[in-house]
Amino acid sequence: MNATTPVRYARIARKVRGTPASDGAGVRLTRVIGGGELPDLDPFLLLDEFGTDRPEDYLAGFPSHPHRGFETVTYMLDGRMRHKDNHGNEGLLVPGSVQWMTAGRGLVHSEMPEQEAGRMRGFQLWVNLPARDKMVEPRYQEFAPDRLPVVEPAQGVSVKIVAGEVDGVRGPIAQPATDPVYLDVTLAPGAVWSYALPEGHNAFAYAFEGAASLGDGEDARDLASQEMAVLGGGEWLALRAGDAGARLLVVAGRPLREPVARHGPFVMNTRQELMQAFVDFQEGRF
Repeated sequence: MNATTPVRYARIARKVRGTPASDGAGVRLTRVIGGGELPDLDPFLLLDEFGTDRPEDYLAGFPSHPHRGFETVTYMLDGRMRHKDNHGNEGLLVPGSVQWMTAGRGLVHSEMPEQEAGRMRGFQLWVNLPARDKMVEPRYQEFAPDRLPVVEPAQGVSVKIVAGEVDGVRGPIAQPATDPVYLDVTLAPGAVWSYALPEGHNAFAYAFEGAASLGDGEDARDLASQEMAVLGGGEWLALRAGDAGARLLVVAGRPLREPVARHGPFVMNTRQELMQAFVDFQEGRF
């Protein structure tokens, strides 16, 4: 941006409040993307927030289940979750860690709590894959808390970078297909920060602690806790925390603009590919 380029601030194009849902063997969660109000936001297919102090809400976990054709992003805030798959991969997600799993051609995995008491809290995001990558070999990008850089780009502002770049510091996740941004932004009471979103990306902000206003001047609108803002109209995101401060996910990705054939844990481009995924799974080819 140079001196003659006007700053175009993003605004809240629409707000979405998540709805109660359950998944796995009955784990209670809040579905923000992937429900009736917002089925998807290309390339994002689903966003679930889970958070409870009640072990009965999470102990059943997510027993073995298949995936094909997209990526899952699990970001743990509190609690411990162990994952295993049928390709011999295994790992433990601890507070502050992230797993970016590319399901590709298919795998069968489980995600089970490794605790019987205490708080379990975090997010799972599903990111679509382009047609050319639907059948790639599965892989993991998994990073412990100390591998996720934290920057302080303004007074009272702290940003943990999972993917994307802030002030010349890049997060560890790389995915050329969608060029994602995934930030955990903490704002002290009244703190302000502006961030340049990648041009052409679809973007959203989800407030999970406190409240903030998004946008600039007369376009600024309030975002309450557990509300998601679908962003539009500009490349710069302006944030201002409320009196109690705020913590938000800021996520963006390059849209794929491809047809989506989706059912349960499989996301393909055509109905024929979707039916083939069921056949391959049933015949043990994952």
